[in-house]
Amino acid sequence: MTSTSDFAQLDATAQADLVQSGEVRPLDLVDAAIARIKAINPTLNAVIHERFEKARNEAEGALPDGPFRGVPFLLKDLETRSVGDPHHSGTSFLKNAGYISDRDDYVTSRLRAAGVVIVGRTNTPEFGTTITTEPESYGATLNPWNTDYSTGGSSGGSAAAVASFMVPAAHASDGGGSIRIPASACGLVGLKPTRGRVPLGPAISESWAGSTTNGVVTRTVRDTAAILDAIAGPMPGDAYAAPALPGPLTAEVGREPGSLKIGVLDHPLLPGVETSGEMTNAIRFAVSLLEQLGHKIEDSHPEAMGDARFTDAFTTVIAAHVAHDLDTWGRELGREITGEDVEERNWMFATIGRSFTAPQYLNAIFWQQEWSRRMATWWKNELNPNGYDILCTPVLNSPPPKIGWLSDPVEGLGRVTAIMQYTAQFNVTGQPAISLPLWWTEDGLPVGIQLVAAFGSEDVLIRLASELESACNWNERVPEIHA
Repeated sequence: MTSTSDFAQLDATAQADLVQSGEVRPLDLVDAAIARIKAINPTLNAVIHERFEKARNEAEGALPDGPFRGVPFLLKDLETRSVGDPHHSGTSFLKNAGYISDRDDYVTSRLRAAGVVIVGRTNTPEFGTTITTEPESYGATLNPWNTDYSTGGSSGGSAAAVASFMVPAAHASDGGGSIRIPASACGLVGLKPTRGRVPLGPAISESWAGSTTNGVVTRTVRDTAAILDAIAGPMPGDAYAAPALPGPLTAEVGREPGSLKIGVLDHPLLPGVETSGEMTNAIRFAVSLLEQLGHKIEDSHPEAMGDARFTDAFTTVIAAHVAHDLDTWGRELGREITGEDVEERNWMFATIGRSFTAPQYLNAIFWQQEWSRRMATWWKNELNPNGYDILCTPVLNSPPPKIGWLSDPVEGLGRVTAIMQYTAQFNVTGQPAISLPLWWTEDGLPVGIQLVAAFGSEDVLIRLASELESACNWNERVPEIHA
């Protein structure tokens, strides 16, 4: 029989196999995860809402006979709610109000149906509007590879928990890079699905004009594929629906991807921003590996990706949604949400969002739609049969930054813009994109590489990611803080 000390080294698929075979009980896995959280979380601050007794009761009860029956799991405390549990979205005003959710969102219900046992909720920046996890409400989450550094954001709590072996997988969401950036910072697999692949409801069908989506962070490609299979699929009334995949993503794991035509972007898009040396090393390694595996590599990327107007349009959409969120929560709580209630960054967004007209907002939406069409023509499709299968880029233009480096109220926004060059574009286009832990710095910090496929083509990403996983064996690396 597998000892409880061995559970932490297993991915979610392997843990589920132990339950399925009868070798262990769901409660054994859950108790082991709770013990790890109690031991490690005081250092990392990844889990902010414990759900331990509920989880134990559920593990001892009649769990659904899904593919991950009994596997301990964590939910990010943003967007995806769980009934009877705190839901604070990184804010102090919801924390102070003691806000408790009255529902499960669709993704929570599908995760429960898959058999996972939710043991808690994870830290996130306020409203998920930055790329580090250091909210004033709950404090910073620290990187298990080096606690002086950021976990990335906005799914930083989930990423730290998985990277430190508290749980094998955790919920994450992505509106501008918030799955891929924490995966890069913490040495994990992080796939942002195609728009419409995973539903957001029931309260909303879209957020940030269709840029946000749900997913997971994991340590293995097979876990990412299997959990996405479990949570994917449209719901009635959804604003978007992704094209059907040719089959389960689990069937793509280990399948030969063939020789793919891959374009590489190895430099920042904004003028005056230099490429970091570590990012150069990471991209060179990725290109060399892809060439060794038989793929055709060219120095190419969509010309529209560097359009200077993108940032203004994207910021307009975010600002409008932050203003709307504050108004919505004000109605929910029965009082006005003021600048005293939220962090300076989000009050700035809300002020901007209230300053422009409805036609100006629509101008930003329509510009994004036209720009997305220009982006799409670079990939192989009926308009461009000689296009590319994959775009390869950095995730960030740097290794993980130090805690506090991006939160400076004066210089922080400029610093975010300088290192965040490559991810938000694919939230706007809705394309699937994955971060893989292909490089580590000399100081032992992980650096992710992003691979982007055509709209609806997660199957191509999973095949290529699985091939790279077999070639790299990144799971042999263990962070400084682990179970």
